[in-house]
Formats: sequence, C-alpha cells, structure tokens
Amino acid sequence: MKPTIENRKPQEPLLAVLLEYGTWLACTLIAAGMIITALEPSVALFPLLSGYRLVKAGVAVFILLPVTRVAMMAIFFLRDRDYLYVAITVCVLTIIAAGMIIEH
Repeated sequence: MKPTIENRKPQEPLLAVLLEYGTWLACTLIAAGMIITALEPSVALFPLLSGYRLVKAGVAVFILLPVTRVAMMAIFFLRDRDYLYVAITVCVLTIIAAGMIIEH
C-alpha cells in the first residue's frame, strides 16, 4: 500500500525536511568550495575558509545525513514506545560508531 497524505506518520515530513535541506547545504558547501578553489587555488580567502575545507565540510554533511536520520528515528521510536525498534536503531548507531573508531 502506498503511503498517502492521510496515513503518513508525522515524523516523515521532518525526515524529508532534514534530508532535503541537508542535501542543499552539502551541495552548496561543495559548490562554494569548488568555486573558491577555482578562483584562488593556492591562496585561501580566509585562513579557516579555504575551498578545500568547504568541500570537506560538504562531504561530511553528506556522510552525516543518514546517521542523523537514524538518530532521529531512534528518538521517534522512543517517543512511540516502540522499544524493539529503539534497540535496533541503537545497534545501527553503535555499528556506525564502531566503524568510525576502528577506521581511525
């Protein structure tokens, strides 16, 4: 059954907004970083605002979007008292954290 406006869960619009604006933010950061790098490849306009750092920040936002979505789902499941899914999402977040720790 396809979700309709009437039977959608209230958290779906929040998740959609997170993913939409997060994607726009990441794309904007990457585009700005590429433009700054193209205009001034060896000189940063500001010490903390180099094109390379902006691109890295945009990629980091892209990476963090799904993690943030899983964390938000854990909160929604906890609010709904659906403890099985809370446990599953906490396990997923633990696996992601372990992967980040082991990678470094």
